[in-house]
Amino acid sequence: MKKVTLLTSTAAILAALSVPAFAQSEISTGADAAGVTEINDRITDIEEDVTDAFDRDNDADRFGPADRRQGLFGTMSLSYTGRTGNTDNQDLAIGGRVNYNQGVFAQSVGLSIEFGEDDFGNKDQEDIAAIYDAQYYFNDQLYAFALGRINQNGLVDGVRNSDAQTDEDFADEFSDFRTDAFLGFGPGYRILNTQDTTWRVQAGVGVRYTKTGAQEAGFDLVEGPDGELVAVGVGSSSDTSVGYIASSRLYHRFNENIFITNDTDYLGSEDSADVITNEFGVNFRVSEQLATRVSYTSEYQEDRAIRTDNTVGLAVVYGF
Repeated sequence: MKKVTLLTSTAAILAALSVPAFAQSEISTGADAAGVTEINDRITDIEEDVTDAFDRDNDADRFGPADRRQGLFGTMSLSYTGRTGNTDNQDLAIGGRVNYNQGVFAQSVGLSIEFGEDDFGNKDQEDIAAIYDAQYYFNDQLYAFALGRINQNGLVDGVRNSDAQTDEDFADEFSDFRTDAFLGFGPGYRILNTQDTTWRVQAGVGVRYTKTGAQEAGFDLVEGPDGELVAVGVGSSSDTSVGYIASSRLYHRFNENIFITNDTDYLGSEDSADVITNEFGVNFRVSEQLATRVSYTSEYQEDRAIRTDNTVGLAVVYGF
């Protein structure tokens, strides 16, 4: 089934708001010095947050792989900033995504690398992250999926990284994750797949691997009898646990102007508390120029004192 374009007038508005990053230069002569550009960039960030909310509800995978671009394609970006004078530091960020779609098989790999140095020449950021997403369609209803992610924080190593790092921050580092990785896979099924209503569910098993700063360093810091921090050996180790994931994506269009979505996700594991999220959204076109999205999100975490948090969201796009 071909993907249906909804809220067509609004889609043009969203496209107009999605300005490429290279276009976000000085909006007028002197705007940088006057501080106008900084505020303009913040306005752009707000616009992108709103368009992202609409894009999630539109759900590119709603009708399967029929309209997916085929072959190998992707994007890469790099950002570097070096400062001297009153401050002396630098930041480097690299991001990229590669997609490979071949018929009923779709794969995507993403990578982000971020490095930074503070005014003392010490590293204050060393983050590397990667994601993997794959789907294989056996037919119009049944498919298999795989999801993977890895986060690596090079600063969580059990070593004091700078003289500016406080004792409290140094102690907290031992409970932070140096490595946090997850890989899950399983089947998915499209229960409904009509022009106006789509509903798919998927569930699977996953493996989570974690290593904290204490495990990386081979020792932990505990409070001694006089309140001082004492190093206690714990050995170099890591934790691996089995996790379970389940998701539901429901979409229904009432008419050309109104559609609703309900997204539910469950994540559980042997050693971690269960997390359940549900987001209900209503999208409607008020006029040719105005589109609105109202959402209600509930997040349940088993290990919290108040286990459920609820959030109401409102996104409005107006073009003229």
